[in-house]
Amino acid sequence: MKERFDYLRASSIHDAVKLLNEPGVKSRPLSGGTDLVLLMRESPLICNRVIDISLIPELHRIYQQDNQIVIGASATFSEVIEAQLIQQTAPVLVQACAQVGAVQIRNMGTLGGNVANAAACADSLPALVCLNAKATVVTPVSTQKIAVSDLVLGPNRTLIPQGGLITDLRYTIPPAGSQSVFIKLGRRNAMAISRLTVAALGRQDDSGTIREVRLVPGSATPQIRRFSTAEECLIGRLPEEALFRQAAELVIEEMAQLAGRRWSSEFKEPVLTTMILRALNKIFDKDDKDIEMAGKPK
Repeated sequence: MKERFDYLRASSIHDAVKLLNEPGVKSRPLSGGTDLVLLMRESPLICNRVIDISLIPELHRIYQQDNQIVIGASATFSEVIEAQLIQQTAPVLVQACAQVGAVQIRNMGTLGGNVANAAACADSLPALVCLNAKATVVTPVSTQKIAVSDLVLGPNRTLIPQGGLITDLRYTIPPAGSQSVFIKLGRRNAMAISRLTVAALGRQDDSGTIREVRLVPGSATPQIRRFSTAEECLIGRLPEEALFRQAAELVIEEMAQLAGRRWSSEFKEPVLTTMILRALNKIFDKDDKDIEMAGKPK
């Protein structure tokens, strides 16, 4: 009886791309496998061969190149969490990866796989978009660097071409004085799939004026993106509660424009408002102890 699919282990990035593009066979890359195994159960015909890329050394490297941090696509969530370079330059990504599943999933699941699978609830995506991260995508004929915000088109849809492979994700180190945070609301306190998330980054000048802010809600719109209208209303102003509430209102308006109003809007709008307020208070060192999480499930 013929096996349903074959398994091959790639020895290098070049070898992996070559195997993924061999004619006459439908191949998929396998690294952590936490998403692929479930996908193959639901859709057995998506591939008839898996190419194991998990032991390619370059795909696990985390290093600094000039003013950028480069993360190999097969770096696990645990490896990202433990990397001092990322702890020092992008706490938002460390916090996001720490929210992924249980420790077993974090030890197996990979950052590149999380991006390639493009689940609507993927915790790493808002953090990566907040960092203006780019993915390096390799095919037999090209190597491209594509912004994660452009690469992920929507739930389970990306610009990765057939046979293409994400080899790394990289972000420019945020300017000195930047602070960032990742906030997640799940259906329960343990191993929760995200209902809403917020990744935020900001910095002030010496006078306390807001110089930069990045706001990225997750699980709120079809395509994960920065909410530029809300960001622009904050730039050049002193942080205060009334200003934060104005920004939160603009986030809700933009979410409605991008995603439309639906049955979940009644829940999402007040909860996302609270999460935006908490994120802004956190990155601009304001007191948020009186903010309650509206609509939080018991």
